[in-house]
Amino acid sequence: MDRATNLALLNEYVQNPALQRHMFAVEAGLRAYAVKYGEDADKWATVGLLHDFDYERWPNPPDHPLQGSVILKQRGYSDEIIYAIKSHADYLPDCPRVSRLDKALYACDELCGFLVACALMRPARLDGMTAKSVRKKMKQASFAAAVSRDDIVRGAADLGVDLDEHITFLIGALAAIAPELDLVPEAGASGGE
Repeated sequence: MDRATNLALLNEYVQNPALQRHMFAVEAGLRAYAVKYGEDADKWATVGLLHDFDYERWPNPPDHPLQGSVILKQRGYSDEIIYAIKSHADYLPDCPRVSRLDKALYACDELCGFLVACALMRPARLDGMTAKSVRKKMKQASFAAAVSRDDIVRGAADLGVDLDEHITFLIGALAAIAPELDLVPEAGASGGE
């Protein structure tokens, strides 16, 4: 499916701008990893963009992502895309993360949310953000408390990437779409930590 079709589906089911931005962030992360690994960037980006499209209507497990998987199947999305989306839910034992795509989605999902939270606390947003500063924020349990630090660490390990390199890589991927994420640096902000 092309991005226009994917966006139409997203807009049909997701009204919350913060959730939409999260999906754009994960899309950017997966697209960047697809390019890095020589994979189908459009397919990977589709998985990132649509991984939570059903969450607003069906936030409770296992409805999310199972309700969405039915809709995706009805709309002609491939089994590979549907499976990757289902695999990001730890509570679906029949959908273990097997492919690199499955693992990349899981690795990007929580971390993208955490990076956006970190960026919103900085006048320079993503500019100059480092893995070291992100790791420091990860130690603050009260900061972005809904984000699972264990999932972030496990995701990087399962993907086979160093956590600091993963953080740095995703900062770069998100910086490339900073305007779309409402993460443009404030006027006069310096990018230093």
